Amino acid sequence: MTVKKPMNLTTRIIIGMIAGIIIGQLLKLLMPHGSDFVIPLYFTDFSFRHFFVDGVFKVGGDIFIASLRMLVVPLVFVSLICGTCSLKDTTKLGRIGGKTIGLYLITTAIAITFAMSLALLVDPGKGVNMPTDTTFTAHQAPSLADVLIQMFPSNPFAAFAQGNMLQVIIFALLFGMAMAVSGKAGERLASVFEDLNAVIMRLVTILMNIAPYGVFCLMAKLFTNLSIETFGNLMKYFFVVLIALLIHAFVTYPVILKLLTGLNPIIFIKKMRDTALFAFSTSSSNATIPITLEGVTKKMGVNNSIASFTVPLGATINMDGTAIMQGVATVFIAQVFNVDLTVSDYLMVILTATLASIGTAGVPGVGLIMLAMVLDQVGLPVAGIGLIMGVDRLLDMTRTAVNVTGDSMVTVIVGRTEKQFDESVYLDENAGKNIEEIDFHHLHPNEQTEHSTEE
Repeated sequence: MTVKKPMNLTTRIIIGMIAGIIIGQLLKLLMPHGSDFVIPLYFTDFSFRHFFVDGVFKVGGDIFIASLRMLVVPLVFVSLICGTCSLKDTTKLGRIGGKTIGLYLITTAIAITFAMSLALLVDPGKGVNMPTDTTFTAHQAPSLADVLIQMFPSNPFAAFAQGNMLQVIIFALLFGMAMAVSGKAGERLASVFEDLNAVIMRLVTILMNIAPYGVFCLMAKLFTNLSIETFGNLMKYFFVVLIALLIHAFVTYPVILKLLTGLNPIIFIKKMRDTALFAFSTSSSNATIPITLEGVTKKMGVNNSIASFTVPLGATINMDGTAIMQGVATVFIAQVFNVDLTVSDYLMVILTATLASIGTAGVPGVGLIMLAMVLDQVGLPVAGIGLIMGVDRLLDMTRTAVNVTGDSMVTVIVGRTEKQFDESVYLDENAGKNIEEIDFHHLHPNEQTEHSTEE
């Protein structure tokens, strides 16, 4: 008997995303301009906004995001310890760190330079008369000295509880190095962490299988509340940022990957689909860490000793998509307020935005906080951020997808150059797909095998 092959994860996520957008737009037609649609019933009034938007969609979406974030700290901590304690040579760790940070900073500088050049070519803010009474309260950005000091945790348990990724990374590195030089005791503890890592990765797989429902709820809620009219005069700015993001993802990254590794970039783009969809839906590099880590190890063949370091570090310091937004937004706001920026001002924007990416949390909306610091550096009114806030939500989703693509690209390059890379896995189109499916009726691995054999 022919068994119908189930849809793969990518197809299910796309269906969930499209269905969410359609449902969100249908509800928006029923509730224009943020109004409500109420059906009088005998015992009470049924509110569509209260039940669907603020109820089902909000609860479903928030639970999905919380479930992903639940895994971030334990996954990063356990994976990084497993990777670090397997590196017996500490100079190798320094070399890997240098390559990783250098590549992240270089790609960020390329991103913002290209974005500003494109914005100056298109002039998105020229001749636009935008209202200037919109305000934006900026949080004070930390100094570089504060960032360096705060990288080292005074209380690692507080870092775990607060989700401070840089501190978690530093503590995990030190703990892993201590295990590596602790002889038999370190070896016994390493086997425990290896088992923990296997279990946590399986938990990631379980959550991936509920992802289509979480994505549906997120998209439905977003597109119910999203005002298409807010694009208006900002359409030019919106598309300049969007085009810059797409060019960086589909041209810059593949070219760098090809030049530094010789690998086929088309394969890389294809294997990034699931991870990019997750990032687009969550707008959070940190929340996507479990999916990114599984993608580069199981689908692209990078050894966990490399990926466990480069992926969480990238989610913390690699903000190429955000840098692109900042470059275009700076030019746009300067043109709207008729402020002429000099060449030195533009160079200051490039330097500030590149360095500002270090220590910035990979969470939704953080790009606007970074932009406030960039605008201050060149004397532009921070209130100008209020002009672009209306379209920032969709751009935030897209630039997060670009950010995680950059994390994965750098991970592949470092893994390849360090000879911690399995090219046969990278070339295998079906690599990693067998771990995406779980038969929830037969959770034990042996039972799953027997069940599939019977079919």
